[in-house]
Amino acid sequence: MQTISKFIYHRLLGWNFTGFMKFDSVKKAVIIAAPHTSWHDFYIGVFLRSVIQMEANFVGKESLFNPLTAWFFRSLGGTPIKRNANEKQVDAIARLFTNRDVFRIVLAPEGTRKKVDTWRTGFYYIAKKANVPIVMITFDFENKVNCISEPFFPTDDIDADFKFMRSFFEGVKGKVSKYS
Repeated sequence: MQTISKFIYHRLLGWNFTGFMKFDSVKKAVIIAAPHTSWHDFYIGVFLRSVIQMEANFVGKESLFNPLTAWFFRSLGGTPIKRNANEKQVDAIARLFTNRDVFRIVLAPEGTRKKVDTWRTGFYYIAKKANVPIVMITFDFENKVNCISEPFFPTDDIDADFKFMRSFFEGVKGKVSKYS
């Protein structure tokens, strides 16, 4: 599968990657991928994770994992999330890290494919609560490159941390450039 993914990712699509590759040393992380401007981000990300042999996960509401679709979502790294009535989404996702030896959740900090001026903060608080680093990955469609950051542990200064993280994505053009 990796050979086919490499052929499609590099040769057919013309993409490359650079940066951190030692994922065997980072078993748990919150991975933020940006800018998230198009559905194309999904398959580029699936090919990238196959090429670099990185196990990655995403979460979806439990109802998506029904008998007809559960196999498909699980094969892509999906994990159903069942929120208790009194539990916040951040707490529910952070709890997933305690039950697994390897869990790297991929999230879009924008929370949507539309143009936003600010990022949501859930990914940040998930990383803090689970005591795991944040790894940043670009979707630079202009240069057809995914840049992968070194793991970054959030501090107690959210403003400085967000400034640092946003600087990693500075100048990166998403598929739909008006949203980047």
